[in-house]
Amino acid sequence: MPDDSRALPQGSTTLPLSGLKVLDLTLARAGPTCVRHLADWGADIIRIEPPGNNDGFGGARDGFDSVNLHRNKRGLALDLKNPAGHAAFLRLAATADIVVENMRVAVKKRLKIAYEDLAPLNPRLIYASISGFGQTGPYAGRGGVDQIAQGMGGLMTITGEKGRGPMRVGIPINDLTAGNLLAMAVMMALYEREKTGKGRWVHTSLLEAQVFMLDFQATRWLMDGEVAGQAGNDHPVNTPMGVFPSADKPINIAASSPKLWEVFCRVCGREDWLTRPEWQSAKGRTADRTALNAAIAEETRKHPSEWWIARLEEAGIPCGPVNDIREVFEDPQVQHLGMVWQVPHERLGQAGVVRTPVNLEGVTPGIRRGVPKLGEHAEEVLREAGMSDDEITRLRDAGALGAN
Repeated sequence: MPDDSRALPQGSTTLPLSGLKVLDLTLARAGPTCVRHLADWGADIIRIEPPGNNDGFGGARDGFDSVNLHRNKRGLALDLKNPAGHAAFLRLAATADIVVENMRVAVKKRLKIAYEDLAPLNPRLIYASISGFGQTGPYAGRGGVDQIAQGMGGLMTITGEKGRGPMRVGIPINDLTAGNLLAMAVMMALYEREKTGKGRWVHTSLLEAQVFMLDFQATRWLMDGEVAGQAGNDHPVNTPMGVFPSADKPINIAASSPKLWEVFCRVCGREDWLTRPEWQSAKGRTADRTALNAAIAEETRKHPSEWWIARLEEAGIPCGPVNDIREVFEDPQVQHLGMVWQVPHERLGQAGVVRTPVNLEGVTPGIRRGVPKLGEHAEEVLREAGMSDDEITRLRDAGALGAN
């Protein structure tokens, strides 16, 4: 499969975030999603893990999740519960630009590594947090995972086919969205720091991300008092817009505007649809969606997907195939965009991961290093923080430092 490896020297200083030091305390997916943005664009990421961490999330340290989420980082295994380990962390935090964490509220307070613990040591520090439900409020102490937020945030009641019961989305949408939003918040705080010289605590949560992602479905309720339901593969309010069968595989068609509807009828050779009274308005087409979709399906089944896509595209009607994951990466446009990076990996050789979707013209991000072994870069990271070899030895003797 073609790929765009774009491997960069490990010490590359050509990326926009080079020179920023980030302490990464994140686990699972939401926090690492935020850190991955910073890592791919050049920040020096120091991943701090508990000694003995097997990183079983997603399978293993060398599993697909870990390799994808934790590229472009250095590794330090540090016991924050150990007084010596805690002191070493404070030393690192005193000169860091950013700390990213997704611990429960009580845990970071108990460890004495919350924003109020670190800000006096480093007023320029940007402290970034993701939680399940927010840093304060009645649910602040709860642990949260993506599917819980999907349910509590209403998504599962508008996903799937009517009458089939609640349905989760097939990706961890709240983990990913919360991570993306937190990365944006970090960028805003960095920009503000340029003007004020001071850092700030920025945070979001899976629940906030989910409510935000409800978007127009939320404002249907907030403005019109309408509780959205499940619409399956159809657009909730626009018709025809959804999945239709072809002779070989399903295709998506979006022809709901008056102009596109007229063009679509002519492409299908069914100008008679334009004269049906119940289909002459957008409101009427949506009200009679079942009959309209059935009529369209009768036509689209007559030809294969590529036949329809060629003709619909020529007519200016948005459309596309419904691909499985293999077909996604075989798609010529996906290959042209270079959506695969190859991560160098001393145990796996190379591993394919998804590249950053952000594009800055004239700047080429890439893989500078693969997922670190547990504590792999401990000595170099601690020396950079000003610790002597004797201090590092004492830290290890105290049981606060994991093996590298």
